[in-house]
Amino acid sequence: MEPVLVYGVPAGSSMGLIAALEWMGQPYRLCRVDMLGEMRDAAYARLNARHETPVLVTDDGRSLSETMAIAAWLEARDSGRRISFEAQAPQADLMHQRMAFINTGFTAAFAPLWTALEMDPPDPDLQASLRRFGLQSVIERHDKLEAMLRESPHAFLAGERPTLADALFIGVARWLDFHGAARPDRWPFMAALRGRLEADAAVQFALAIENGEMAQARGACRGHVALADLVEQAMPV
Repeated sequence: MEPVLVYGVPAGSSMGLIAALEWMGQPYRLCRVDMLGEMRDAAYARLNARHETPVLVTDDGRSLSETMAIAAWLEARDSGRRISFEAQAPQADLMHQRMAFINTGFTAAFAPLWTALEMDPPDPDLQASLRRFGLQSVIERHDKLEAMLRESPHAFLAGERPTLADALFIGVARWLDFHGAARPDRWPFMAALRGRLEADAAVQFALAIENGEMAQARGACRGHVALADLVEQAMPV
């Protein structure tokens, strides 16, 4: 069977992995999960015991969690090097470096903002403190990535075409707008990168899928799988 990517809504980081699968061009399926509802159900633990997205159900039926592990699985199967580079190429080192930065500090900077948003029952004082801390962290991480881009001669994060690093970036970068953390044009190099990626057909497809605007599959996508069916068939990695 084709691998199945379990992607989260609203605004899951997994949106970027949909774009990566489209760039890669190998058949895959999707499974949509509401992160504020279905993902918290006890049954979802069969896919990911930590009740998180993304999850990749591999072509042999194993459930693989964690973004970097999924990215590594895709990279190992990217025989045409459409989203990655040869293992010993300098561009591969740069791609991995950028991926690591985005998946650690850049993504984690938003954690206090998500915690404040999702807190139930609400605690206004704690939520205000989390938001202040989160905003400072987000700005600091954006400053660091902006400096990396300012010093880079490339159109994308690791070269002249989108790769896995760009997929991880675009899945998280729009959280700046979601949380109203700052104006994107505060970081012009990053805003330009977002613009190039958001104009890409695969990213537009991923956003449309996430927004529920496109029921028809396109490109390498072979359609959706029901969450209940996937949970029933799931095997641990």
